[in-house]
Amino acid sequence: MAEAPRPTKLTLEVVTPDGLLIRDEVDSVQAPGSEGSFGVLPGHIPMLTTLGAGEIIYRKGAEVGRIVCLFGFCEVLPDRVHIMAESGERADQIDIARAETARASAAERMKRVKDEEGFKEAQADYVRAVARLSAASHAKSA
Repeated sequence: MAEAPRPTKLTLEVVTPDGLLIRDEVDSVQAPGSEGSFGVLPGHIPMLTTLGAGEIIYRKGAEVGRIVCLFGFCEVLPDRVHIMAESGERADQIDIARAETARASAAERMKRVKDEEGFKEAQADYVRAVARLSAASHAKSA
């Protein structure tokens, strides 16, 4: 029996509770796994993993796209990547001034907080703001 041909593209789909962020044919995807970043090319073995906070970077020819992803799940199949994120946004839609204000506020809260739960919440807000700033700054320089 002949082997099925290896796919040459990936269908990337990123969904949040607010709706579909992207559905497109891409050449590669890099995502923020909860245990570290991982890359996917067409023909990747199937896997299911949890996501952390960071950037989803996808390539389509010479174009590079970025989406901020904040936690969730990723299903990888040989010809597609499905991401179900708790929240996310396209890098070109991020308000940099607002993200910088959120980062500074979260950093201040981490310094003032006395209990572990309050620190974890402030730290999560800080990570979210830094991820948004990173994605936005890369999108602006591209």
